Amino acid sequence: MNKTEFKMPPIRIANSLMNSLRGGVVPRDGAEYIAVGRTLELEAILNDISIIEQGGASFRFIVGPFGAGKSFLFSIIRSHVTKKGFLVMDADFSPSRRLMGTKNEGLATYRELVNNLSSATKPLGGALSLILDKWINQINFEAREKNINEEERVSWALNEIYKRCFEIRDLIHGFEFAKLLEAYYLSYENNDYQMKDNVLKWFRGEYQNRRDAKKDLGVNIIVSDDDWYEYIKLFAVFSKQAGYKGLLILCDEMINLSKITNRISRENNYEKLLAMYNDSLQGKASYLGIIMGATPKSLEDQRRGVFSYEALKSRLSKGSYYNENMKDLLSPIITIQKLKESELFVLLERLSQLHSFMFSYENQIGSEDINNFLASELNRIGATSKITPREIIRDFIEVMNLLHQNQNESVLSIIEKESFNFSNPIIEDGEEDIQDEFSSFTIF
Repeated sequence: MNKTEFKMPPIRIANSLMNSLRGGVVPRDGAEYIAVGRTLELEAILNDISIIEQGGASFRFIVGPFGAGKSFLFSIIRSHVTKKGFLVMDADFSPSRRLMGTKNEGLATYRELVNNLSSATKPLGGALSLILDKWINQINFEAREKNINEEERVSWALNEIYKRCFEIRDLIHGFEFAKLLEAYYLSYENNDYQMKDNVLKWFRGEYQNRRDAKKDLGVNIIVSDDDWYEYIKLFAVFSKQAGYKGLLILCDEMINLSKITNRISRENNYEKLLAMYNDSLQGKASYLGIIMGATPKSLEDQRRGVFSYEALKSRLSKGSYYNENMKDLLSPIITIQKLKESELFVLLERLSQLHSFMFSYENQIGSEDINNFLASELNRIGATSKITPREIIRDFIEVMNLLHQNQNESVLSIIEKESFNFSNPIIEDGEEDIQDEFSSFTIF
């Protein structure tokens, strides 16, 4: 079988990819270079993206066990939609980051989301000031196109901002949000870096009290634990005004919500989740998509999971005709399925090419070597149903590292201590190659 060729990433991204995968974590950039499979899941998300682009909203749960591929799918979605002209905010829930809390845990989630704001030109996060500057430059460019002279340009621009923020003003806290946009424009025009930093500080949710915000910016309101989601909806509408197609929110590790020991606090978080879900489906949010990553237990557990909150359970539970052997990618829940063995083969083949590219050596790992390795991994006791792509990738990178540094060894000699058979290769010689499509995904 001939090796499937794929486009090599720049060395910086290749190094980041390999280091992330070797450490069992998800790369923030470049995951699409090793992507195969998951076409149907991608099509479902892209359908949501088209709804968001037209001014709608969507809400999805990506569900799968640890290591099955939720976080990797998030990474690929982030990369894909930013290239399509969307903004993306992402955050992982933790004991200190929730939807609500008694110690500003919801505000901590908001801050993480804003700090991780990504665009096509700033894919690793920290894009807030770049987006605002681009928006200002766009307004100034239009002023020049209309031949507005310099004496009148600022007043024309402020009037234009006022008109464009009409939709924002109709939303909760929209008036203050629009006022801050005007303040940012003036600070940009006047080279007032202190004012500019103050506005960014406010947008990042870093003001501790209203008094300081009033003193610095003239607004008597700050982002709080109770209303931070309202500002996310404002950012979504503003993203369209700023020349983007919409805003996508990615929140992973929902298991940390189900781990909240206090029942009232846990239910408050689920009530906030319900409000966000309802907003998306009832047309109360625009240009906004939300995707949550959860394990099956954190979603379906009747005692502490999302389904312990009856209002969410009634909305998210499968209907009477659900069949485990059939896919329903139009429901709010997308369940990660096991990768096919042929998809695992292509993934490892690409990793072997990436490894040899990184360390500048001729790749000697062939189809038989990959088949032998996969047979070793998949024939572990009990591994057929429990082993995850994360474990397979980590082990394969370890084998490649050993092979590169011990050139007298072979893949077979490194793994031969494991008990397995080679009677059923994953890919037969001559089998048709899996096509390399950028629109398909591998789940890690």
